[in-house]
Amino acid sequence: MNMLQINKDLAIAEEELEITAIRSQGKGGQNVNKVATAILLGFDVLASSLPAESRAKILAYYKNKITKDGKLLIKTQKFRTQEQNKKEAVRKLLELLRLPFVPVKKRTPTKPSLAAKKKRLLEKKQRSEVKKSRKSGFD
Repeated sequence: MNMLQINKDLAIAEEELEITAIRSQGKGGQNVNKVATAILLGFDVLASSLPAESRAKILAYYKNKITKDGKLLIKTQKFRTQEQNKKEAVRKLLELLRLPFVPVKKRTPTKPSLAAKKKRLLEKKQRSEVKKSRKSGFD
């Protein structure tokens, strides 16, 4: 049983992935209608071996990307071979599964400097003068 490491605490078995080879879209010449090189990878989040809290976190993070039956689907057709596309699809899945567990950095609010405030007010004054000079109408 081959395990795919999501982070130091989480891993999924390779058997949990549903990998299907499909035909690639777009231009391709003579081989396009004969060879299925694109990969459709499905990962059933609800039926996975992940802990309940982790599943809930993934479902909440990707609520718009996960199908109604709880599957996260990834399609890859970047390469010309099935094997390379399979590796790319697994890499993408692991990347997607890592994102919900990355802590969000807290934003530290900043204020504009005194020089920036003065510059802004000066530019406003100059703009105002330009508009005033246009206003002095014809008599």
